[in-house]
Order: sequence, then C-alpha cells, then structure tokens
Amino acid sequence: MDITNTIRKTTQILLLLITALVFVFALLSGSEGYGGGFMGIVKNSPNALPWLLLFGLNYLVWKKELYGGIILVIFGLFITWLFNFRGPNFWWTTFALTSLITLSGIIFILLGLQKKKI
Repeated sequence: MDITNTIRKTTQILLLLITALVFVFALLSGSEGYGGGFMGIVKNSPNALPWLLLFGLNYLVWKKELYGGIILVIFGLFITWLFNFRGPNFWWTTFALTSLITLSGIIFILLGLQKKKI
C-alpha cells in the first residue's frame, strides 16, 4: 500500500506541476505582442483559458481517479495530436510534455482500478 500512495502522490504533483507550467507559459507567451507588462498579460489571457480545463481535470483525478484518468487520457491524446501532428512543426519537448499528461492519465486509471479491487 505504501508504494501505491507514493505513486499516487508523485503523479498528482507531477500533473499539477505540468498544468501550472503550461498555464503560465500560455498566459505569458503571447503577451509581448500586446505590448508586454500587466496589460499585455491581461490581453493575452484568452490564450490560457483552455488550460483551465486541465486544472479541472487535476481536481477530478484527485477525487475520482478512474473516471478522471479516462478523461485525462482522452485529453492528453487529443492535445498530443493537436500540438505535434496537426501542423508542420514537431518538437520533442512538446511531444514529451503532452505524452506525460497521457501517461499520468494511464497511471490514474490503473490506480483507480486497483482501488476498486480492494
């Protein structure tokens, strides 16, 4: 049981860190096009709104691991396809980051199934 809780907490923290990193990057990455500074961030904030969904998925997998994990895998596969295979650009870092979201969803599914077994 101890290793299961360690895996659970590590995956939860990893997913939260990925979510925060991507949200802050999306919030700041286009702000210089709007003049930078606080107003540039405010004007660029719609760019980060879709990533609020990932914060919601974090909450869901913390409460309901199995169902949240299934939705997280679907979300991860979708953004992996969207950011890596839809356009002309392919970056390994983006592929690794989006694949980590899918992998964490798989881990949550396995943890949820293991919890239902007990």
